[in-house]
Amino acid sequence: MSIYGWKSSFYDEDEEDRPEKPRTYGVTEMRGPHYSFFTQNALQDILEYKGHFVDGLKFCGGSHSMMTKVFIKQITEMAHKHNVYVSTGDWAEHLLRQGPSAFKDYVQDCKELGFDTIELNVDSLKVPEEALLRFVRLIKGCGLKAKPQFTVKFNKADLPVDGDRAFGAYIFPVPQTSEIVEDTDLLIRRAERCLEAGADMIMIDADDVCKYADSLRADIVAKIISRLGLEKTMFEASNSKISEWFVKRYGPRVNLFVDHSQVMDLECLRGSSLGNNHKSRLGSSYLLL
Repeated sequence: MSIYGWKSSFYDEDEEDRPEKPRTYGVTEMRGPHYSFFTQNALQDILEYKGHFVDGLKFCGGSHSMMTKVFIKQITEMAHKHNVYVSTGDWAEHLLRQGPSAFKDYVQDCKELGFDTIELNVDSLKVPEEALLRFVRLIKGCGLKAKPQFTVKFNKADLPVDGDRAFGAYIFPVPQTSEIVEDTDLLIRRAERCLEAGADMIMIDADDVCKYADSLRADIVAKIISRLGLEKTMFEASNSKISEWFVKRYGPRVNLFVDHSQVMDLECLRGSSLGNNHKSRLGSSYLLL
């Protein structure tokens, strides 16, 4: 039974939408500082109001690289008080320019600052697959969670040659081309290897998959989920229409990354009957408190 009275008005007591935190499915990851900086008071208000429904807080766009360590530590500690994990977002790729040891130092710094998850943007990293797997193992070896982020489109030069799609042998580097191709099978096979190496979750880039409701690629989403599993994949929902599509199609157990302004709406979608107007039900439930 939820601690929130309004939720019980449209949740079936015998079929709760998802378990209490910490959750391994039905995860809601919230976008943190990116285009604008959150003040500590603003973030605290959000977590106190919505923290029960938020599983993770993600620093986007390398925003933490422009903050002081003291400020970052205050944010991670605040999140942990609400049982919310903290993810770095995609920034690790910028560390590779500083040399081989930079990534290991980065992982250690993240651990000391209170980050729980390190995200690896595979498209931006542009490293051989074996190097990516070493990064995943390094992150896990330091006691943190690893979350590689994949896109469905690849540079044609990155595609394995015919007859060598198992990704075991060394492949000589090929000059990059201007041709970009879609390959869902390649995404899945590389994601599977990351999971085998210990990755905790696979993040799917919204571009060319689920960024816009009118061009959402249901075929790609279905193929990824059927191969990787619902609990091991997370999709970005850039707006409420995308969130509704995912919950309506895959139920409340789907893992979604959303803006902080969409958290409450998503929670209502997870627990309400989508045949009814969840917003009006939420409003009427508040009147009963």
